[in-house]
Amino acid sequence: MAIVLFTDFGSAGIYLGQVKAAIEREAPGIPVIDLFNDAPAFNIRAAAHLLASLVPEFPQGSVFVAVVDPGVGGTRVPVALRADGYRFVGPDNGLLSVFAARAARIEVFRIAWKPGRLSSSFHGRDLFAPVAARIATDTLPRGWLAPLPGLAVDFGPAGLAEIIHVDRYGNAMTGLRAAGAPRGAMLTLKRRRLGRARTFASMRQGEAFWYANSQGLVEVAVNQGSAADSLRLRIGDRVAWTPALKGSGSRGSR
Repeated sequence: MAIVLFTDFGSAGIYLGQVKAAIEREAPGIPVIDLFNDAPAFNIRAAAHLLASLVPEFPQGSVFVAVVDPGVGGTRVPVALRADGYRFVGPDNGLLSVFAARAARIEVFRIAWKPGRLSSSFHGRDLFAPVAARIATDTLPRGWLAPLPGLAVDFGPAGLAEIIHVDRYGNAMTGLRAAGAPRGAMLTLKRRRLGRARTFASMRQGEAFWYANSQGLVEVAVNQGSAADSLRLRIGDRVAWTPALKGSGSRGSR
């Protein structure tokens, strides 16, 4: 079963390769998938909602190494989690909590094992990668995990009314689930009111709108343009639902 990486380590640089080396030492030949290694740095809440939206793309049994961990080396507890057939290792700082809160069944464990080398700044390599490798290969020694009653930091199951990711096209993903959008409502951000579109092609070139993206989240876009540039959007910007203007329908921006 594959090990899936979701981190803020960056796709370039020295950190990601070291995590993969640690996995290879413990689990030679196990597939490692780079889901996303440019998660919003230090932004645990945004990353938690992004992770929760992406997990269902993988088969159950997959093992996620999830690390957005500005408190590394501090008091936060390293944990392993089972949730609806998926397995996770990472910090108990809220990062795993959104998916866990939406799951029907979860089990939480403290990682009790301490490696011979444990850097105070790189638990992704020294702690989480080896544990994930042992979980993926069903070779986890007795005593490495200790049961916990639940996660200490829980953001809950509700959506997040903020921009959580901006992709290479300039589309701005929010943490709101599209299925929960009020009927006929418009999305307000940066003093702009945006209507809903089903497809990019239904909008004029350069027109801004919101739509339900492929993960089921509310996303802001500009047809053949960058919503981030034209609307000056960035991660953390707040969004809100507002009633549609009379006679405006749900198409286009105001």
